[in-house]
Amino acid sequence: MLSFIFRRLVAGIFLVFAVSVVAFFLLYAGGGDIARRILGQNATEETVALKAQQLGLDQPLITQFWNWISHAVTGDFGVSWFSSQPVTTSLSSRLVVTLTLVIGTTIVAAIVSVILGVLAARRGGWIDAVVQFVAVIGFAIPGFLIALYLVLWFAVGLGWFKATGFIPITTSFTGWLSSITLPIAALSLSAIAAVAQQIRGSVSDALSRDYVRTLRARGLGMNRVVYRHVLRNAGGPALAVLAVQFVGLLGGAVVIEQVFALPGIGQLTVSATSSGDIPVVMGVVVATAIIVVIVNLLIDLAQAALNPKVRLS
Repeated sequence: MLSFIFRRLVAGIFLVFAVSVVAFFLLYAGGGDIARRILGQNATEETVALKAQQLGLDQPLITQFWNWISHAVTGDFGVSWFSSQPVTTSLSSRLVVTLTLVIGTTIVAAIVSVILGVLAARRGGWIDAVVQFVAVIGFAIPGFLIALYLVLWFAVGLGWFKATGFIPITTSFTGWLSSITLPIAALSLSAIAAVAQQIRGSVSDALSRDYVRTLRARGLGMNRVVYRHVLRNAGGPALAVLAVQFVGLLGGAVVIEQVFALPGIGQLTVSATSSGDIPVVMGVVVATAIIVVIVNLLIDLAQAALNPKVRLS
């Protein structure tokens, strides 16, 4: 197991490094006259040259990359070109919001998907039809449209939840729950559709296997067979789909955070990209890559626990 974890960690480190290299050279090489964009078109040539020197933009691109990555490995991603705030400070305050949204959505999607998938596989009939309908709706309707309807119905119309903003859980648990419920609901439908479909197919396939009939012949109840044996075998593919959905949720959070005015990574990315704040964009890219690597490692460990053969792959 240790060698399994070590291989995954090494692969993850190489992935983060590769993403950093590609993102840095694309952003800086394609950024044009960055110093002039920061100072404005009315700035003099002398002022622009001085600004470029202060930011190190007058140096060769490979030297700029070395200066950046030598600090980045220590957790220092530089400072924002516009707010002069350290990038790590901006990221740390906003990561909490985005991770709360994405992790909460993943948990809700996992629980609901297991319930719907198992019911559809075991019962069939109208329950299976409902699950299929939910899956189609989840894939067809954009998340931002669901978010707008939820705001109109449950926030504006009924007043049950907050329409915009985020309240930290340390400030008020009920306020935090009110501020995060609708965003999670809006973001989770597509994930539920994908994962529930996978669980339904995997459970249906597993229920037709010989070991299920053997366990039933030994007198084990169907619930025990399904939740202790079938789900264990069906869990691997479902976890893989859930990992893909988690990565997709990071992208979907950009739109949802805009709709609900949540101060997360998505909102930071939009503002930094529109203003050309490359250090902040680089920080977001690297932080996202690290999160994806950690999630994939956790999924690999979970799959290895469910299926020891995975450790040898």
